[in-house]
Amino acid sequence: MQRMTRQRAAVAEVLDAVDEFRSAQQIHEILRDRGDAVGLATVYRAVQALAESGEVDVLRTPEGESVYRRCKEREHHHHLVCRSCGRAVDIAADIVERWAHEVGAAHGFTAVEHVAELTGICEECARGRS
Repeated sequence: MQRMTRQRAAVAEVLDAVDEFRSAQQIHEILRDRGDAVGLATVYRAVQALAESGEVDVLRTPEGESVYRRCKEREHHHHLVCRSCGRAVDIAADIVERWAHEVGAAHGFTAVEHVAELTGICEECARGRS
């Protein structure tokens, strides 16, 4: 287990304060705006360490960028993410779990892992309030 450095704690604090997935660059901007002297490379290392330890979830944007979010749900779950504002909702998807298991078993696979992320436009953005 890695120790909690001041910089890593600052990154975790930012992620605690936002509901949307944020990139390392966005997190770095927030830190800089509030006066924290944390370098961008340090932010990248911190979010990677937090993701590896399971403290934050990571998604890939359509452009291939990694974005991070601290989820309230610690167990395996999925996300519904607004493509306009980035708002994310944790969702349980039992049907996805069953489907992944069945597909793996049908092909002789065990210990099947998966990631299922749903995207759409949230109600506020659909009304034009993003």
